[in-house]
Parts: sequence; structure tokens; C-alpha cells
Amino acid sequence: MSLKELSQFNALLSASQMTQLTQLAAELSPLQLAWVSGYLAASAAGIAISSPEQPQAQTLTVLYGSQTGNSRGIAETLARQAAEAGWQVSLSATGDFKPKQLKDVGLLALVVSTHGEGEAPDDAIELHQFLASKRAPGLEQLHYAVLALGDSSYEFFCQTGKDFDERLAALGAKPLLPRVDCDVDYEAAAADWQSRLLQALAPHQTSIASAQASLTLAQTQTSAYSKQQPYSAQVLVSQKITGRDSAKDIRHVEIDLADSGLSYQPGDALGVWFDNQPELVDELLALLALDAQAQVEIKGVSQSLRQALQSDRELTQLSPALVQAWAELCGDESLRAVAANKDAVREFIQQHQLVSLAQRWPVSLSAQALVDLLRPLTPRLYSIASSQAEVDSEVHLTVALVAQQQYGQLRFGGASAYLARAQEGQSVRVFVEPNKHFRLPDNPQTPVVMIGPGTGVAPFRAFLQQREADGLKGNTWLFFGNPHFEQDFLYQTEWQQYLKSGVLERLDVAFSRDQADKVYVQHRIREQGALLWQWLERGAHIYVCGDANRMAKDVQQALQEVVITHGGKTEADAQAYLESLRADKRLQKDVY
Repeated sequence: MSLKELSQFNALLSASQMTQLTQLAAELSPLQLAWVSGYLAASAAGIAISSPEQPQAQTLTVLYGSQTGNSRGIAETLARQAAEAGWQVSLSATGDFKPKQLKDVGLLALVVSTHGEGEAPDDAIELHQFLASKRAPGLEQLHYAVLALGDSSYEFFCQTGKDFDERLAALGAKPLLPRVDCDVDYEAAAADWQSRLLQALAPHQTSIASAQASLTLAQTQTSAYSKQQPYSAQVLVSQKITGRDSAKDIRHVEIDLADSGLSYQPGDALGVWFDNQPELVDELLALLALDAQAQVEIKGVSQSLRQALQSDRELTQLSPALVQAWAELCGDESLRAVAANKDAVREFIQQHQLVSLAQRWPVSLSAQALVDLLRPLTPRLYSIASSQAEVDSEVHLTVALVAQQQYGQLRFGGASAYLARAQEGQSVRVFVEPNKHFRLPDNPQTPVVMIGPGTGVAPFRAFLQQREADGLKGNTWLFFGNPHFEQDFLYQTEWQQYLKSGVLERLDVAFSRDQADKVYVQHRIREQGALLWQWLERGAHIYVCGDANRMAKDVQQALQEVVITHGGKTEADAQAYLESLRADKRLQKDVY
């Protein structure tokens, strides 16, 4: 029953009580509402509810380590299901969980993704390192389950989950059920794991009649809209902000969140669902000689092949498994050789899309076989380039159109082409993905160093908008890089205005193609090493956003050299110093 419907019985409550109840309900998340409902029901029945601060028996600890929010969503669902089943549940991000507390945990469910080349997500690094260290205690009292999320396109598929599983077992913990490794289409496997885990937990639970059910939340954020239920927003602007002669097509995109109630903080990302371009679908259908109206089934729902390819299946990103399957279908030995070589197939999928695969290596297969072969379409995450303190109900993105020549055809990225072609008023399905590991310092006087070449500058536009709205000046330093000053200086006028007003204290730029020798942001970091070290000594926080494969590694090396040269440290000490910055959240990265 809704509060509106309940109001007809408001004679049972005073006016002030009804007002307090309405205000409280409006502030609570769905998970918190579920707990309050259980609390009130239990109170009416005379069942005592323990406070979260008191020691509780039969507590299930649910931890999630998430880079893009998928692990968090699964963990929240599991926590809700467990609470409804009578469990006391403690739910938190791994970054909010003190590793030494693990020795006091009896039941643990861990949902963790793998980032980059087999690396733990930012909020799981500390727990990951602790379990691998000599400080880790024996965990014979612990029963656990691990759900690992990953992408089979990468060599170290689900590596972080595998690491946690192996270390927990090595420390004496007992698995409640075998680890499950999930690919990008994780929903069905995750739901099955959740169901089987609740069954496996049953022998460890006292009777539900005597259980004290509760749900303890640690810094979770929910809203009416999510990845599974995105908000249908309207595009306000999709404007090219690189020059006419630029080799890059970078767009400034503005989206209206209207009355959605969606809120975000500087550092968060916006998830964007998209449809594949109709002409791409038409070309693929022609190459494979398939009927667009042929009926196919996905998760028990029948639809046309055209609709499935346009809205439900990934066409612009390949996976090693797909390349291997395609090689077997076409029987080409050269493609089989590529599929069998990890390095070769990873390079191959960066240079090909499904349509170019079908063009170069023709195959014959049915409509249903094609759909079954392809991975589900997944949303793309973009760093938010605005602060709501400045733009109110809007959200801004900085989007580079992905374009690549493949066998004489120019191929575009799925989401970037969708946003680049978006017209004013067009609907786009979006959701906010919080990133609490990329936040401005709590102390507004803390110096901030921002390193963001190319579209990596997006979140720093949000940072400076926020600081201007807060009336803060100085203590900000931006490193920006792109190929050409005249063509690729993104948001140039805004940076100059911030410099003039004092919101931005210092700006160092690197335009790599404007001189004989290529100059990148890492070169500027080294050049300004002495001053940068002074900022670090003053407690500066460093933020890095952009390409993970090359830029982030080059910047990390440059920072290490600054610490060695100007901090007088050895290489090992410099590495330890930077690691301490990361652990203290003074070195934060948003790389992709």
C-alpha cells in the first residue's frame, strides 16, 4: 500500500506523525524501505530487532568490488533476497570493509569484477592485497561464496574473483559452493548463483521464527532508475567541439534529466543504452543472406531478427569466443590460427567488427544461430562532464566518435555513433553509475592535480564547475593534451575563464603534433616535477582520467620518476609512496 493510499487511515496517526513518516519514506532507498517494513512488522509481532551496532548472530556479510556498478547491483539484490529470507545482512563495498574484520566473519558472499589486465577494481585493492600478504589470518571459521565478473575478451578473465577464491581457501575458509565466473552477459548466471547460495546458506541458519532479520547498509546509493530500468531522457545538444581539420570527432553532448530525480556527483559516470545503426544491421543481413523478418527467440521472447540485431545484440565489439566460433564456421585456417593465439586475437578484435568479419570470412548460418552466437548489447559508461550545481537537471558528456577503416569501409563505434548522430529531442536511455573512488577531497582547501588528455578531461570540467559553485579558488592544476592546439583544445574558452577568475590556478598543455618531437602529458609532468612534488608535500590529491592501455601507464611512470628525482627516493620506495597515495585516496584513476 502506498503512503497516498494509507493517508485515508491517517486518523490513526497525528498530523505531525504523518508528516514525519512521509518525509522519512521519501528519503529512503528501496533497500532501506524493505528493512523498515520488516522492522515495523517485527515490532508489531513483538520480535526484537537488533541494532546494527550490536553483535549479531547468523549475519551474512555481502561485499562487492565494482568498477562499473555491475557487482554492486548483484550484491544489493542478493542482500535484499537474504534479508527477506530471514538473514541479518551486512552489505558494503569492499573499500568500506576493514580487512582485519574478516577474522570475525562467519558467512561471506563476495561479488567482484576484474579491471584491466587482471587487476582488482579500485575499491577491492586493499582487501585483495591484504589476503595475499603475510598479515592475513587463518579463516577456518569462514564459509564463503564468490561470484566473479569479467570479460572473456581479456586474457585474465575473472582473475580477481579467482584470486579471492584461491586465497580464501588457502587461509582455511570453506566454500559454500564453487566459484562462478561470469562473462558480460552475467544476469542469468548471477541469478542462478544467488538462488543456489541461499539454498547453501540454509543449514547455517537458525529457524526463521527465531531469527532477527535486518539489513545493514554501508554507503549504498539507489534511485528509481538503474541499469536495468534506465530513464528515457531527451538529448538537448550533440555538438562537435574539435576543429574542421581535426583527425578527431569529439562531441559535447547535453542530456535533459528533467523530473527524473536522478542526481550525480562530480566523478560519477552516465550509463548510456544505445541501438546499433540501422544501416549496419542492413549490411550484416545482406552479407549473411538472412531475412530481416525471420523470428528469433531471446530469453523466451520472440522477435524479428532485425529488432534483435538492432537493440539486443552486440555488433561493434568482438570477443575471442566469437572469433573462434566464426573460424570454425568458415573453416579458414588463418583465422583459426588467430583465434588460437591470445595476443593475436586481442589485436584482431581491436581492428574488426562483426560486419567486417562477415565480409572477409563469409559463413552460412541461420537467424537463430547468429543471435545465439552474439553477446548481449551492453550500455557504455561515460565520465560525466558537468556538475549539477552548475547545470541543474542536465548532464553533459564528452564523447569521441570511434571510427576505423576496415577493409575499405569506415566503421563506427556503437554508442559513440549513436550519440554523435543524436538529434535535439531524441530519446536516450540513461542511468547514473556512482564512482565514489573518483571524488574531490573532503577538505576544499586540499590541492587538486588533474591529468586528463583527450576526452579524459571530462570529469575535470565537472570538478571545476563544482569548485566555482562552492566559491573556491586556487589549489587546482590541470594537465591536458591532444594532437593540435588549433583543432583539438577541448573547452579552451572555459579553461581560460577559470584561469582568469582564479578557479583554476595552473594549466599545462601538451599538443603532441604541433612540433617535430611528440609531447604528451607525461612529458609536462616530468618538466614540472619540482613544483608537482611541492604540491604533493602539501597534501595534493592526483586524479588521472583517460586511456588505460598507454596513457595511464605512462603517467604512472612519470609520477614515479618525479618522486624519485625530487623526493629523493629509491625506485622501490617511490612505488611504495605512490601505493600509499592510492590507499589514502590521494591518487585516484578513472581509466578505460
